Amino acid sequence: MTSFLTRRIALTAVAAAALASLPALAAEKVNLGVSIPAATHSFMGGINYWANQAKKDLEKEHKDLKITIKTAANAPEQANQLQDLSTVTKINALVVFPFESAALTKPVAQVKAKGAYVTVVDRGLTDTSAQDAYVAGDNTAFGRIPAEYIAKQLGGKGNVVALRGIATTLDNERMDAFNAVLKNHPDIKLLDAKYANWNRDDAFKVTQDYLTRFKNIDAIWAADDDMAVGVLKAIEQAKRDDIKIVFGGAGAKGMVKTIMDGKDKRIGADVSYSPKFIYDAIKLTAEARLKGEKLPATTIIPSVLITKENAKDFYHPNSPF
Repeated sequence: MTSFLTRRIALTAVAAAALASLPALAAEKVNLGVSIPAATHSFMGGINYWANQAKKDLEKEHKDLKITIKTAANAPEQANQLQDLSTVTKINALVVFPFESAALTKPVAQVKAKGAYVTVVDRGLTDTSAQDAYVAGDNTAFGRIPAEYIAKQLGGKGNVVALRGIATTLDNERMDAFNAVLKNHPDIKLLDAKYANWNRDDAFKVTQDYLTRFKNIDAIWAADDDMAVGVLKAIEQAKRDDIKIVFGGAGAKGMVKTIMDGKDKRIGADVSYSPKFIYDAIKLTAEARLKGEKLPATTIIPSVLITKENAKDFYHPNSPF
């Protein structure tokens, strides 16, 4: 019996030593797809910049991570790219910045149904069951802060027009928050709010229409710094001097510099909403999946008021946005 036990213990030790000498099993590789709109304006230029920076940094840091980035000029193209990422690239994780909410909900849900972990960024889907996680800036604050600023600067009385972005859940959140503040100021009249697609040219055309129809406008909420450029161009062309405030949004470096320098008395403030959150979303998703973990259902990055007093903290001259 003693001899048998001795031989068994010896064999067990040999087996343990052999197992110890084998290489450790590699963690499951993460094949991460990133689907974002093309750089049709400067904010999206920033999104594209930070997405590619994330790919560069994270692939260098994690050998078991592959990131494929696709950019789309419109919603149908993005839907087709999502199908390719799922069936051809065979991704097992996705970070998607939807071009539009409703149009991309089903295509994203189809990717999730095939087993990919899905993080939606910024423009939410109309059905949250199509996602695992959501990462965005604070869209409620993005609408609330400009309304509070405008109401204060106008002394609670005046005529306001607004330019909306694209029909998305985040645009609804912003507009709802803006309107909620104005309800507390009955002497401020919102004359109109039209979509201008976060685009300078579209904003120029919408503002031209406003300036033709409304003979007195005290403030314009452009709701995006790119759109604010189009707004200012239309005001200049029309030679209107009644507009006291033009409030953009997202903290573009040109607009922040204008606030810092005090070059335009109509532009005294902005609200932060950095495109760098796409980098954060990719990093959070990739590193969680490499560990086999999940993200919180919602991660919100704060938006704050930018004024001359704190503008230097938001000025990044080397950024594309």
